[in-house]
Amino acid sequence: MTNPQKQLEGAVEAWQKRGWPIPKVLAVAGSGLTVDLGNSSYGPAPLSEILPFPVHGIEGHPHAFEIVHPTPDRPVLYLRGRLHAYQDYDGNEVTFVVRLARLLGAELLLMSNAAGGLNSGYRPGDLVLIHDHLNLSGRNPLLGSLPREWGPQFPSMENAYDSELREFALAKAHELGIPLQQGVYSSILGPCFETPAEIRMLRTLGADLSGMSTVQEVIAARHMGMRCLCMSLVANLAAGVNPEPLNHEEVLEAGRAAATKVKKLWEGLLKDPALLGEK
Repeated sequence: MTNPQKQLEGAVEAWQKRGWPIPKVLAVAGSGLTVDLGNSSYGPAPLSEILPFPVHGIEGHPHAFEIVHPTPDRPVLYLRGRLHAYQDYDGNEVTFVVRLARLLGAELLLMSNAAGGLNSGYRPGDLVLIHDHLNLSGRNPLLGSLPREWGPQFPSMENAYDSELREFALAKAHELGIPLQQGVYSSILGPCFETPAEIRMLRTLGADLSGMSTVQEVIAARHMGMRCLCMSLVANLAAGVNPEPLNHEEVLEAGRAAATKVKKLWEGLLKDPALLGEK
């Protein structure tokens, strides 16, 4: 049986032997949302270089990482794409890089994803800060017996999406002229899109967005004491909200169309010393 603790210890040791800088932030880009963050000291390189298990390809989702430097003193481990549970990865695999980044010393998880819009006030192309989630995926990365030093067995998810970071992001978006809303993200397993009945259920439960990622990573990050700032691109309106049939290419195209404002906002956030409470 695979031992995730030993795998992570090996990955930390391999990182240190290469002499790579210690990241202060882990940034993860979602479907179609990979943007150039500039000043790379390593990569883009295949994600398999830092993972001790096989990487399965998926249409429209790159699996690469790089080490970027938005400022000279702020290394960022940047994932161009992520692993999904619907690819048959378990919770330890989906969250492997989150835990690796934290063990290396990263303080903050910055993530984007492409999601279906359930809120009738959203339009495709909108950016929405996640302020809470519904985990309806049936998966949790804290299952089993994890090392006590990683975090408590029953971590609080009360402020999973850090309120101070959200206020900071809203102010930065306003400064840059980028409209930014807030909403509740519901996580389903996928990979099929939801039925109209499932969308009605999610809206009744209070969800504004629905997607197939993010929540497991946030749970693992909060368990280990990382702060989280996550946002969704409304890639399409969900079934029953949008009269047109859903398709994956629509999601990817929405990401490409929104790349400019995502890049502008992420660069603004990552270059600002206040992101990590620095002066």
